Amino acid sequence: MDALQRHRSLYKGRTPPWKEAYRKRCVDRLKSSRSRLLERYRQAGDSPQRCGSGASIIVQEVMEEEWTALQSEGQRLPSLLGPEDMSELFSVMKEYDELAVFDEIQQELMSQEMSIIEEYERNLQFEEQYLSSVVEGMDEIPIICPVCHMNNLNINSLLISCTCGLYINTQKRHVTPDVLRHLLESRVSEHMEDCLHNPVFSVTPNTDICNNLLISCKVCDYLSIIL
Repeated sequence: MDALQRHRSLYKGRTPPWKEAYRKRCVDRLKSSRSRLLERYRQAGDSPQRCGSGASIIVQEVMEEEWTALQSEGQRLPSLLGPEDMSELFSVMKEYDELAVFDEIQQELMSQEMSIIEEYERNLQFEEQYLSSVVEGMDEIPIICPVCHMNNLNINSLLISCTCGLYINTQKRHVTPDVLRHLLESRVSEHMEDCLHNPVFSVTPNTDICNNLLISCKVCDYLSIIL
């Protein structure tokens, strides 16, 4: 009777005594192999590579490595050495309860693997959303309404508005936040060259029924159309 047959006769019909130790070692090794798993996941184009048994290659490797480690510690286990390794063991043990044990451990490892990948995807998505929000925040530094000095202006391709009542049609003017910020800063700087008093901003309708944003100063009689 060869070693594999003696092994079968020992454990047929009952849970192998090595099950829990082997299961725990496989789970621990998979967790410690997180970096290797994620690297292969990225290289495979976000899809774990599968072997013939349906498990990912990393799961198969973990099971084989820990099986070999148990053998080296003097456990009475059949060798996995051969052309098919773990898949060969599954095929020769298909009529014995040990196959169910291997299937159970394999399913647990695959579940652990998916948990690691899902956590990685969640973290990646969070990082992408965070970076996106930071970039958007940099591009959209709010501009305080120059009329009420309280609220942020709402600026889009059609209009500039504020809850205080400011409303300027900019549909044909292509005014972006950067353009408006530059116009405001340049007019304020221009006024400050000759006058140290604070200017006043106001909205005045023109003859085309299109509001204009004005800057003026009663002290020096400065007046300029911003938009």
